[in-house]
Amino acid sequence: MSEVDRNIVRSFPGTVRAIEGSRDIVRLGERTEHISLIVEGVVARFGQMADGNRQFTAFFISGDMADLHAAVMPVVSSPLQTTCPTTLYQIDRAVIRDAAERSPSLAQAFWCDCVTEGQISAEWLLTIGRGTALARVAHLFCELACRYEAISDESGRFPLLLTQAHIGDALGLTAVHVNRMVRQLRESGSILTENEYVTILDWTLLRRQGAFTGSYLHLNDPSRNGS
Repeated sequence: MSEVDRNIVRSFPGTVRAIEGSRDIVRLGERTEHISLIVEGVVARFGQMADGNRQFTAFFISGDMADLHAAVMPVVSSPLQTTCPTTLYQIDRAVIRDAAERSPSLAQAFWCDCVTEGQISAEWLLTIGRGTALARVAHLFCELACRYEAISDESGRFPLLLTQAHIGDALGLTAVHVNRMVRQLRESGSILTENEYVTILDWTLLRRQGAFTGSYLHLNDPSRNGS
């Protein structure tokens, strides 16, 4: 984005909202009039079966707009829930639409964000459908490390604001199975977990364990700016 676009985004009026963990932000079928920018914490998108079982289909971290698509599709088809105490900056969807109409480059940035989100979902589907339990957990840790590195000064270390149950509900595993896979990753020497943080000790090994490339994230990709 240009500096003009950045200033437009910085000037978005909104409301700060602090929400406890495990709370729904928007519910299936309701109409939402705002977009939620995550300031701190994690928000998960989920689907729910008739028996109440949930499948998390996306995790959104600081700096993400968890429901940017609501600017044009306000009726909720995928509910959102916090995984931990989370702070949101909620912006009226009309503000987002107006900004996109005034700035084609900003509209393109929003479009790229939605496309990347879709590609992350496709990568998750492939990993869950074809990857082993160890590969699923390793792949998720690689992805989170890359995404957190893009918004912070830390490399190879990120906060794990998800329980093992959250991870299991995202990867089609039980919490017990996730625990075993995390332990296996630790014992292999690829990661260290302590104080709700994951530190990657051996990137090459963890990438191999997760069959991770990261190209689908389009981080620092000049093509996103149209060049």
